Amino acid sequence: MNGDALYSIGELARRTGLTVKTVRFYSDRGIVSPTDRSPSGYRRYDTHALARLELVRTLRELGLDLATVRKVVERELALPEVAAAHVAALEVQIRSLRLRQAVLAAVAERGAGTQEMELMHRLATLTEQQRRRLIDDFLTAVFGGVDTEGAFQGIACSLTPVLPAEPEAAQLQAWVELAELTQEREFRAVLRRLAEEHAVERSPNSVPRPDLVTVLCDLVRPALAAGTAPDAPEAAPIAAALVSRYARARGRADDPALRDRLAERLAQAADPRLARYRRLLAVVNGWSAPEPPDPALSWAVRALAAQ
Repeated sequence: MNGDALYSIGELARRTGLTVKTVRFYSDRGIVSPTDRSPSGYRRYDTHALARLELVRTLRELGLDLATVRKVVERELALPEVAAAHVAALEVQIRSLRLRQAVLAAVAERGAGTQEMELMHRLATLTEQQRRRLIDDFLTAVFGGVDTEGAFQGIACSLTPVLPAEPEAAQLQAWVELAELTQEREFRAVLRRLAEEHAVERSPNSVPRPDLVTVLCDLVRPALAAGTAPDAPEAAPIAAALVSRYARARGRADDPALRDRLAERLAQAADPRLARYRRLLAVVNGWSAPEPPDPALSWAVRALAAQ
């Protein structure tokens, strides 16, 4: 025996942190064979068996199945190759766990029911190609037929989520919520009307303002900063100025329905779902958090309703 120390099963268990039952199991399977037996017939193991058992324990803790462990310790398989294969398998498992985490977090946060949870799970498990199709369908519903001159390509691009190949849990959860939002017919309709209004505002027959809403909000901000209430008498001239500016942009100063249309236009721009979409989009794409909705929008809507 070359003077090497010999260990009983109990001693092996203490040195490796395994149970006696586990050591005996590996020994019975021939993965760690005894070196000798005591006069009483008890199995004894040398330092090589101890090292082999510690390797077996490590491989098992890393998730390798018993058949693969046997091949590694018996050098039928190269450990680096086995490790590489298991890295790939673990990456798949991690992605799957992240998806499950995202869905369950969204369910817990929003108190979702069974049907909504099933929808969120389906959205979370889409392939990259399926995600692109879903977003393309959404953008087509919003801009299709409106963007005749390619004027909205930049806007459409700025509304496109691109989930990274290795997304974080927060990005996955944001994607699930964003994708669910794109399926809402009312939200699509709001964005469609905004796109159509914007197309009219920039047409050759109107004053070419690429961002009329911003122009209108600029008219409101002084009153907002001064603390003027939307229903105060001082707000009346500002509401009239908003309608006048909107009428010039549309080239229809004699239209008596412009006030109501402007109120609807600004209410759509202030839709909380649009702000939510932008917040979720920033998380998915790793962008900085967007600016909150302009309070001038809601002030203008209330002022138009009050006058």
